Amino acid sequence: MKGFKDFLMQGNIVSLAVAVIIGTAFSAVVKAFTAVVLDIIGKIFGTPNFSGASIAGISLGDFLTALVTFFLVALVVYFLIVKPMAAIQARTKTEEAAAPTQEELLTQIRDLLAK
Repeated sequence: MKGFKDFLMQGNIVSLAVAVIIGTAFSAVVKAFTAVVLDIIGKIFGTPNFSGASIAGISLGDFLTALVTFFLVALVVYFLIVKPMAAIQARTKTEEAAAPTQEELLTQIRDLLAK
């Protein structure tokens, strides 16, 4: 039982559990945001749901709805998660010493062999 307890208390498992819980909560936010944007699109174009849309008899409505939803989810994730995380990482990034290039290493080896 101790091994199982240690497995459950590892940082990776706990981090994954937190990510799933936060992801589930964030899903509700994204769905609400998508509904608002689709309502705005509905006010502009007359229908917030593209399920009835078809071109030359080919039903594209569900695909268009899914495409708009995907685009909105990607937009929200980028501006609310990716961009702020990049800004935080840029602020907290420490200056690392630049690794020597291959030419510099070869020059050092040549100089050491010459001695």
